[in-house]
Amino acid sequence: MKRGVAAGFILGCGLCLSAAVLRAEVKTEEKNQLKMEGIMGRMMGMFGGKAAKEGAISTVAVKGNRKLTTTDMAGEIVDLGEARIYELDLKKKNYKVVTFEEMRRRLQEAREEAAKAVKENSREQSPQRQMEMDFSVNETGQKRSISGYDCREMVMTITMREKGKTLEDAGGLVITSRMWLAPTIPATKEIFDFEMRYAQAMGLTFGPGGSAEQMAAAMAMYPGMQDMLKKMEAESGKMDGTAILTEMTMESVISQAQMSQQKQESDSSGGASIGGIGGMLGRRLSRKKEPDPDPDKPKNRSTIMTVTNELLKVETSVADSDVAIPAGFKEKK
Repeated sequence: MKRGVAAGFILGCGLCLSAAVLRAEVKTEEKNQLKMEGIMGRMMGMFGGKAAKEGAISTVAVKGNRKLTTTDMAGEIVDLGEARIYELDLKKKNYKVVTFEEMRRRLQEAREEAAKAVKENSREQSPQRQMEMDFSVNETGQKRSISGYDCREMVMTITMREKGKTLEDAGGLVITSRMWLAPTIPATKEIFDFEMRYAQAMGLTFGPGGSAEQMAAAMAMYPGMQDMLKKMEAESGKMDGTAILTEMTMESVISQAQMSQQKQESDSSGGASIGGIGGMLGRRLSRKKEPDPDPDKPKNRSTIMTVTNELLKVETSVADSDVAIPAGFKEKK
């Protein structure tokens, strides 16, 4: 079962837990890294510290209705029964309580701010178009040992393009996920199931390696991203095995016509903007000064973000204290 990209749905019966779920418990250690391009990427680089550059080690513990996630400096407890999130400051030894309703407002504000930024950075708005997805999955035959597990490689690709047109004709979005699968580790499904119920409660797709606010902003900036991640999560759930290492890349593609127009306008006016599904990303391509680390990549493609998730360790025993507010912590009002 692929970990990391949990699909968002509306609040519903998913919060009603069966007896089997109530007995579920698992603890994992993971390494996550999210790299974003453009403005968001530069902000993460300035304020994200070492974790943004090299990735962060996190511990995840699930027991019944609770999940605790901790890194070196911070932690978070999600309680589905209480519909609350406890944000932990491990350095100051305090915590803040956020209700699901308050978190939904945060996510809505993140979406609105990102949508506003997109509008302000686009001189012209392209009309709404009907989109469709293409999906493929391929077992490459490659094998390697990761964290002590014998793994095989699967590559999943999802493309979002305008209906009736090819990706090269009209541009679009492409998500490629390279997954190294080990034989199924049943305990990891408990984390996946918890994330599904949490996403169901919040009404949003959560991505690996980043906060809910970051993913909300990214999905506002790139229409179609949420549907693509939902599709990827659904198809990943059908795979035989547990993903030990997942490397997901999301790219924007602009048409050859837009590439030509972008170059002409850049040459004549020093960087005028164009619209279209890949217009904003096209401007990013044209401004790029450093050598391309992947010279074989088509020139009309621009990386939006890259997410890496590696499962390092799995334990199947969780104490109540593993999902509780640490002793001595005080609530921050």
